[in-house]
Amino acid sequence: MNMLRTISISAWLAMLPMAAGATVDPEVLTPVPIVQDGRLEVSSAKGEGVISIHVSRDWTQPQPAVTRAVIVIHGWPRRDLKSLELAAEQSGTAANDAILITPQFLIQADIDAHHLPADTLRWGPNAWAAGYDARGPAAISSFDALDAILARLANRQLFPALRTVVVAGHSAGGRFVQRYAAVGHGQGPLLRLGVHLSYVVANPSDYLYLTPERPIDTNRHADGASSQQCPGVNRWPYGLGGDLPRYVSQPIDPQALGRDYLARDIVYLLGTADNDPAHHQLDRSCAAEVQGTTRFDRGTLYFSYLSSRPRGEWTQRLLEVAGIGHNSVKMFSSACGRAALFDQDGCAPDPDAAAYGQAQGYQVGLPLKRQQNVVGN
Repeated sequence: MNMLRTISISAWLAMLPMAAGATVDPEVLTPVPIVQDGRLEVSSAKGEGVISIHVSRDWTQPQPAVTRAVIVIHGWPRRDLKSLELAAEQSGTAANDAILITPQFLIQADIDAHHLPADTLRWGPNAWAAGYDARGPAAISSFDALDAILARLANRQLFPALRTVVVAGHSAGGRFVQRYAAVGHGQGPLLRLGVHLSYVVANPSDYLYLTPERPIDTNRHADGASSQQCPGVNRWPYGLGGDLPRYVSQPIDPQALGRDYLARDIVYLLGTADNDPAHHQLDRSCAAEVQGTTRFDRGTLYFSYLSSRPRGEWTQRLLEVAGIGHNSVKMFSSACGRAALFDQDGCAPDPDAAAYGQAQGYQVGLPLKRQQNVVGN
């Protein structure tokens, strides 16, 4: 694991960029080469709009053979649209009874380049992955779009045999899925029908923490960081302390939200080689850097953090994909990826994953408050 420099957290944070996320990759601002072939109407109290989507079967007609639905959310550049289909091909008969769904969250550059209709929803480049509202034609959250997909799947006239729904995402898509698992509204109808809902969070740049605590490196001075040094550390999408999307029900009850989140069936799918602290699409804001130095570090430390929380029945798992870096196709087509998406055998969780942070010299602490008597230089 790449350890952080041996300096005080206050001094270290002072050197970090204060931007809300990673420097925008030029590819993110470039129009997508392909727009998904389907359309789905999405509405909220603020109006209506349409998203682009690909669905592997005609979901306007009854699909009595479908027992599993798998939804995959693309990454930041909105281009990795085939990873689900390729994983299904690798899964063989395990995917025979599945419907595959890949929505696409477009930006204004995509609308202009492809001359799309005025009712096509378009988001800011960073907004869709955090659940914020579209810039037009109506203030509709990207989370509203997932609600609409789940509502379609909850129609028993269309899907009378549906038993399992998996919502997965890689990179910015993983960021989207992890936040939706915490605050999403659309699970209820499926759960009331007895449909099992699970989430797969693959290699996101950062995580939503349920409390102000963050990993603290006990090999350094952990003398804390003031809100002036790192003003966004506990604000959305890193925490619950402010800047929440319109979609999130207000006021929130952090304890209830945390309890519900810990009860969800969530797989954290991490590539062991996604360990570049200077990756060009890694969120390097100070609010993200206090979660760890790389995507792999941040994921394992987050799982350790969750494992330390008081909870009831625990169904969340961390699955490691050995030797794979930041690649959605390789992640979802791996044995562990196929296990997460299609319940295929061949992957076991690491029994020591919950203790990873402690083994690497971390403890759960409060980076917003000064901590005394911590061993360090």
